[in-house]
Amino acid sequence: MRQLITALALILAPALAQAAQPILLKPARVWTAEDAGPPHEGWGVLIRDNRIAAVGPAAGLDATGAEVIDLPGATVIPGLMDLHSHLLLHPYNETSWDDQVLKEAPDYRVIRATVQAKATLDAGFTTLRDLGTEGAGVADVSLRRAINDHLIPGPRLFVATRAIVATGAYGPARRNYSPDADLPQGAQEASGVDEAVKAVREQAGAGADWIKIYADYRVGPDGSTQPTFSLEELKAMVDAAHSGGRPVAVHASSDEGMRRAILAGVDTIEHGYGGSEATFKLMAERGVAYFPTLTASESTSTYFGGYVAGKTPPTPAMQAAERAFRLAMKSGVTIGMGSDVGVFRHGDNARELVWMVQLGMSPTQALLAATAVDAKVLRRQNDLGQLKPGYLADIVAVSGDPTQDIAATKVPVLVIKDGVLYRRP
Repeated sequence: MRQLITALALILAPALAQAAQPILLKPARVWTAEDAGPPHEGWGVLIRDNRIAAVGPAAGLDATGAEVIDLPGATVIPGLMDLHSHLLLHPYNETSWDDQVLKEAPDYRVIRATVQAKATLDAGFTTLRDLGTEGAGVADVSLRRAINDHLIPGPRLFVATRAIVATGAYGPARRNYSPDADLPQGAQEASGVDEAVKAVREQAGAGADWIKIYADYRVGPDGSTQPTFSLEELKAMVDAAHSGGRPVAVHASSDEGMRRAILAGVDTIEHGYGGSEATFKLMAERGVAYFPTLTASESTSTYFGGYVAGKTPPTPAMQAAERAFRLAMKSGVTIGMGSDVGVFRHGDNARELVWMVQLGMSPTQALLAATAVDAKVLRRQNDLGQLKPGYLADIVAVSGDPTQDIAATKVPVLVIKDGVLYRRP
């Protein structure tokens, strides 16, 4: 697998050397993500090696020996983050999830993921939390290493390897195929405290930065979403993960699945479409962050629910996602930016920011979710997510002012990650 990724470097990354010359960015404005305030007109950002050396009025920055990049009309912001992604998936209207897991060879999926990592970085997303390889083993660990080794271009990756699911509760669903078929599964199955804890330790040992658990799934006899793991099982997995220094992300769409996960001490909840106001208030009290994945709901509604933007009303699934998002805001829950990209096209991550604003956030709140808030969720608030001296130089410039029009995040004109210039005007 590693040889495959290495070979792709010749095609995708002809020059991935670290930047040696300092760079001075001179945009129309700079938004630092230090607070919810407006951007600073006439500021610049000075980069030395892979760090931000200075931020402030451009006229006062020492540009001696630096390459000066003028960005008229543009706003410089921190590199954007998406903390719910799946680089090893591609849109379900191209190939169904089952067919990706059952019919696409792991090597082929890695090749796609390599291309999709580049598309993500080109779109201004310099950090991803990848929440499960969905049947591709621990290929995300190799992708992370190849990016870190500068063999291929891609975002800074925090990976979860294989998600952990209750036995018989995930897919490809056995009930849809011959009972005699030995089907590969999209995640690691476990039952009981001992197996569940073992699964956590196995994924940690394989290289996971985060542990991903499914607290519920469509396991009801009528296909309804029901809790899968008991509170005892969830607590044991969370304790094992935290003991090993790894935070826990939990897929939960039902109110009871969310409640159990919160009581078990998880760090983030993904989706949460069925959460009640009481459960979101419990999230806020316990400091559990929320990733609403609004674009995933919109995308599946478009593929399978007959939704046509601007022509049909939102589907029930989209209405549930909106209700949950508004309840989370009302309840004071920490909301990060996580889109479930992979369900839709990689590189279109900014669609989630547009939805967050459309459903009630201000543009600045959405930008904070994708920068400073996400950095804090990753425990990297001291070197990522803001434009401050000493922070890693993950920087994006976009056309226009995204604090006024969030759609500006769809048009990056410059991308720098770890001090390396990957996209320029």
